Amino acid sequence: MAQQVLAIDLGTSGMKAALVAADGTVTGWAERPVPLHVLPGGGAEQDAGTWWDALGAVTAELRRNHPEHMGAVTTVCSSTQGEGTIAVDAAGNPLTRCITWLDMRGAPHLRKQFGGRPSVGGLSARRVARWLRLTGGVPSSTGKDPAAHMLLVRDEMPDVYSQTAAFLNVLDWINLKLTGRVVATVDSILTSWVTDNRRPTNIRYSPALVADCGIDRDKLPPIVACTEVIGTLSRSASEHLGLPESVQVVAGAIDNTAAAIGAGTTGDNEPHLYLGTSSWIAAHVPRKKTDVVAQIASVPCAIPDRYLMTALQATAGANLTWLRDKVVEWDDPLLGAGYISRDEGSIFDAFDKILPTVPPGANGVLYTPWLYGERAPVDDPHLRAGFFNISLDTSRSDLLRAVFEGVALNTRWLMRAVDRFLGAPVTSMVITGGGARSDSWCQIFADALGIEIRRDAQPVAVNARGAGWIGAVGAGMLSFDDIRGLMRDDHVFEPSPAASAVYDGMFDVYQSLHKRLAPVYKRLNR
Repeated sequence: MAQQVLAIDLGTSGMKAALVAADGTVTGWAERPVPLHVLPGGGAEQDAGTWWDALGAVTAELRRNHPEHMGAVTTVCSSTQGEGTIAVDAAGNPLTRCITWLDMRGAPHLRKQFGGRPSVGGLSARRVARWLRLTGGVPSSTGKDPAAHMLLVRDEMPDVYSQTAAFLNVLDWINLKLTGRVVATVDSILTSWVTDNRRPTNIRYSPALVADCGIDRDKLPPIVACTEVIGTLSRSASEHLGLPESVQVVAGAIDNTAAAIGAGTTGDNEPHLYLGTSSWIAAHVPRKKTDVVAQIASVPCAIPDRYLMTALQATAGANLTWLRDKVVEWDDPLLGAGYISRDEGSIFDAFDKILPTVPPGANGVLYTPWLYGERAPVDDPHLRAGFFNISLDTSRSDLLRAVFEGVALNTRWLMRAVDRFLGAPVTSMVITGGGARSDSWCQIFADALGIEIRRDAQPVAVNARGAGWIGAVGAGMLSFDDIRGLMRDDHVFEPSPAASAVYDGMFDVYQSLHKRLAPVYKRLNR
């Protein structure tokens, strides 16, 4: 039996785990949902204890179903959602629920800490220039970064702040539970905006940025590489996972970093499109670079001498979750007919039966997918979703297709900035993540973007496979250069000239809608 990596994949919607061999073979798969608590005033939190309980449940399922492979586990490595913040005390106990990447309550505290004149987006222009020079980016004005989360705790929860021994990202907290060691990785620490990232092999804290961030230096964890072996399983983690204490733990990476490895796109300027709750286009690049206007930057990643360009779209699959929970109700005839269940996999099967019945362009209906603001190519927390051009002839099937097309058109908007960033138009791209299970959506992306779309043969496993490969590299089982030859596609979607022509016209309208509606949404959602 080949050595196995227990790959942990903690997303916003759930905890997953898989067993991954060095050749990328994924054996076993288990998952449990985890709730998201949406609070008044822009709050969005998750309970870290629920994550740990879910991890115990998924590893127990793997142990029951794949005992031989679990017995071959030598390494544990994690991929998690990014930009979450947990305050822990000296014993490692959480003092708060995780303030997630969707939480915007820290925005006013960010402006208070980093304001000044002249300003850029409410932040001091002098500070912005320094952040761009040292880190490659700046804190999001939406308050969705740990930089703002930590200030929220400092200013609104002073008792918690005084007890805080460390502020940890989601990945860091999982690693703490696995090993008892407090560390941050080069990518998990990024959006605290306190590191000097100018040398990819030597990511370190910037004394000037730390002194200015408003958080005590001793509350920031030591930084390690994604491939570093940070220890072995603690006794409690060993018992919880049902694995020996001798199993080593590799630091791992946040989701977009891990997906770039799991998609097999480890060469320079090779992009992939990830479709999950949020979505992104990412590619490894040799240099640190920032497009300030489009909010795209290349940042530290799992490959030690490279950066990862990431262009983030705030909501993609979240629009489908909204469809499932708000448009397709519990007593819906589609449910009764057996077309749709509450399972994510079967909902894609149902949508794939409906979408081809509607022509490209959704019979004139347009949808903007900004359910929770947007990150790139504009950073605007006020934007909201909407249907346009509905008539008495509009059917629910038209609305369904318009949602899928709206996400694709938003990605096309983003793609223009990606092409500029990479220096050449992208002509072919890997698509991966849960949303890639929909044949119809993959074809819509090919048509809307006008490029070849290559689907990952196991798109749901991309983060787990990426964590598995990062763990395998850290454990010495293979190198990053080996990974490109191990990746497999299951289908190539070619653009249809006729459909692409329809989307060309729709895209012009889409851009016009943003330009005209952005001021309206700002008034409505201050």
